[in-house]
Amino acid sequence: MRLTRAGESAIRCVLYLASDGTGNTVRRRQIAAAMDIPSDFLTKIAQQLARAGIIQISQGAKGGLKLITAPDELTLLDVIEAIIGEVYLNDCIQRPSSCRRSPICSVHQVWEKARNQLRSTLREATFDKLLEADGYIDPLHSGKGE
Repeated sequence: MRLTRAGESAIRCVLYLASDGTGNTVRRRQIAAAMDIPSDFLTKIAQQLARAGIIQISQGAKGGLKLITAPDELTLLDVIEAIIGEVYLNDCIQRPSSCRRSPICSVHQVWEKARNQLRSTLREATFDKLLEADGYIDPLHSGKGE
């Protein structure tokens, strides 16, 4: 599996919004410039993220994008699947009926295991953890526990 350009851009967009805080509206142009995403492309990605309930889009002079899912509840898997659909490694996993050998194929079992491990890894990667790893959040001064 190779992540699409749209998937990569969606992750960068959400990472930027998460770094600014849940509920804060950020101008689309600001995100596009900061995260090196073409503005028109960001518009398309934002629509998919909004349909998935990850962000909210507002129009007008004070409009922009707003993260509506808390970074500690939002995973890489959520964002990737909002853009590209459910993660599969090959056709026989996505559509078992496409291959008559699926029920007895030993390779099919390996694909299924690899898919489950990939999805699990992506599900464990929450945006708050990603921000912390990138140095966006100082755990001692993040406001938690104060």
